Amino acid sequence: MSVTIAIVGCLDTKGEEMGYLRDAIEEKGNRAWIVDTGVLEAPAFKADTPREAVAEAGGSSLEELVEKKDRGHAMTIMSDGAALIVQELFADSRIDGVLAAGGSANTTIGAAAMRSLPVGFPKVIVSTLASGDVSAWVGTRDITLMHSVVDIAGINRISAVILRNAADAVAGMAAGKKDGPATMRPLVAASMFGVTTPCVTEARRILEKAGFEVIVFHATGTGGRTMEGLIEDGYFAGVLDITTTELSDEYVGGILSAGANRLKAAGAGGIPQVVSVGAVDMVNFGPPETVPDRFSQRLFYQHNPAVTLMRTTPAEAREIGLRLAERLNSARGPVKLLLPLEGISLIDVEGEPFHDPEADTALFDAIRENISEEIELHELNTNINEPAFAQACAKALLDMLSND
Repeated sequence: MSVTIAIVGCLDTKGEEMGYLRDAIEEKGNRAWIVDTGVLEAPAFKADTPREAVAEAGGSSLEELVEKKDRGHAMTIMSDGAALIVQELFADSRIDGVLAAGGSANTTIGAAAMRSLPVGFPKVIVSTLASGDVSAWVGTRDITLMHSVVDIAGINRISAVILRNAADAVAGMAAGKKDGPATMRPLVAASMFGVTTPCVTEARRILEKAGFEVIVFHATGTGGRTMEGLIEDGYFAGVLDITTTELSDEYVGGILSAGANRLKAAGAGGIPQVVSVGAVDMVNFGPPETVPDRFSQRLFYQHNPAVTLMRTTPAEAREIGLRLAERLNSARGPVKLLLPLEGISLIDVEGEPFHDPEADTALFDAIRENISEEIELHELNTNINEPAFAQACAKALLDMLSND
């Protein structure tokens, strides 16, 4: 089966490399659709979507960009334009995958285009930046980054192999795509951490038995942002947000914050959600030497050599409870909030290092005092990982979904 791959890149500065990728795609009997995002110099060859069209889609004109000679402004316009162009190509079923290659400029523009496409659609970038922190480019999408090893500046014995591998990879992904089953089970999003795994595992078992497919997100900051993004995209019939630990990192300053939009998407979309306070007893840091000095006198637990957990204080717990309540109060759909009064993580039960009844009470009191009367609040005399609590969470969501 032949496929069509959109190649997004600047045909002035990276014309030779874009041409090489085009040839690598088409030599295998596939089709390349070139989207030119160059601005200043003449393109190396004719594009299927010329730069003028990209600039116009981005809200400007090529003439304005050339005259202004502002590289940053031009990148913003061409990034926005490329995203709209590939969205249209995807919507019209004219492409089966997207490929880009380059340094910071081409990586930024190509990634912007790819982030506009749904999860599961093949996306590959060969980048000089792929061996470092790539979160700014990947965001919450399934973009595959391949390290270019050498600069993308001409075709040589190293770059040729890497670029050809990338072309073969995205074409293989596109050719291997399969349609989903004719009847698909409705999706439920769930949040999980290592210290809430027993709860989420049991709740997932119950939901799957009831005919739902449960997609679990690791509450690592990126996981929370991804879950919120896919909720906004309309993937889910319901949300089982048991593990809201990212609120602790957001407030206290840990490394796994999901940002200020955490716990908002389901409410904004009116999607039924069951929420709990899983693992908000902890703030996450890297190895011990990376913990900020201002926390030196706090209680820590070494989860593994790369992860240091810090216990939240009663004052912090109270603020986290207030923030959780405020975000849920703005929900436009049904919400049930379940509190496990005997522990909110595996290490916050009696006999474990983070067991702190004072902090937990501060958390629970803040929620009780600030949660809207329109939200169902259920308090259970269990810890979060007891089967009874997981079963109550699953039943609460199933009840809402059956009435939705």
